[in-house]
Amino acid sequence: MSISSNVSRLLRKQVRPIELPKRWTHSVAVIGAPLSKGQKKRGVEHGPAAIRNAGLFERLSKIGCSVYDVGDLKFSHVPNDALYNNTVKHPRTVGLACQVVADAVSTAIGTGHTCITLGGDHSLALGSISGHAQQCPDLCVIWVDAHADINTPLTSKSGSLHGQPVSFLLRELQDKVPPIPGFSWTKPCLSRADIVYIGLRDLDPAEQFILKKYNITYYSMRHIDCIGINKVMERTTDLLLGRRQRPIHLSFDIDAFDPMLAPATGTPVMGGLTYREGLYITEEIHNTGMLSAMDLVEVNPLLGATSDEVKATASLAVDVITSCMGRTREGDHIIVDELPTPCNIYESNGEEQVRI
Repeated sequence: MSISSNVSRLLRKQVRPIELPKRWTHSVAVIGAPLSKGQKKRGVEHGPAAIRNAGLFERLSKIGCSVYDVGDLKFSHVPNDALYNNTVKHPRTVGLACQVVADAVSTAIGTGHTCITLGGDHSLALGSISGHAQQCPDLCVIWVDAHADINTPLTSKSGSLHGQPVSFLLRELQDKVPPIPGFSWTKPCLSRADIVYIGLRDLDPAEQFILKKYNITYYSMRHIDCIGINKVMERTTDLLLGRRQRPIHLSFDIDAFDPMLAPATGTPVMGGLTYREGLYITEEIHNTGMLSAMDLVEVNPLLGATSDEVKATASLAVDVITSCMGRTREGDHIIVDELPTPCNIYESNGEEQVRI
């Protein structure tokens, strides 16, 4: 049985059904992608389970989402997966895993759901965005991250593919990305004007060169300090949606937040987003009404120094996801837009006086 038929079968089964007026129901498919070979640290494969266990389904249901859990995708480890160019690690394993993610996301969106992909490391975004583009070729991407993840396989010093997915996705970089084993299925689906970065603060030299040379819009933490997160989001939505309304893919790395808030992650960088800034981003994306798919990646339960750090990071991930789906800081519940009106008079004044 194919991956897409498996996902289709799973999407027919609703988990935690809730009775809601039709206008409140929002259909969400949750896909676990425990991909870890795009980086070198153990534990990120447990990210999907940690986020689920932090109350994701209950919180989504509480705000009126009808939740379909696809479960965790199964990835094969390719034996003898030799380095590419003596640098790039696990190319066949990661490339084929991303293809599985692409098929699952494409199926979920084609079935009519908003798709949430839980990572796993950020290399999976190559698959999730590619799968999204199969259904919505005019999509745009908001990439919230401490890192640009736009190294090419020839510029990456670490060889970790979680720092390279955007280079595979951009048409402008097509002639800079060599054919790599495991990635023959990939096809660039974004142009430089289709993506905006928010939260950057740790760029490699080649990444900085790429952003400047190709005039890719990004807002570093310095930009956020200078103009504020509200202005950043105004400019982001104006650039991506100002000329036409189109689907948004949000790719959110938990390390975009300051490590004080999200310590259980693989590549923390000081000086990140505050809680309020992070949720403002997601609230504004929800308010566009155009969010079609999102990734929440790089939660690593093995890297928290204490259980409280792990719980805080996973809970923060749930806050980000539910905020994207309509949770507001005014209240974590279904919004009431009408008060009941009394319609029956049980006793006349005369009858009341007799009773008294």
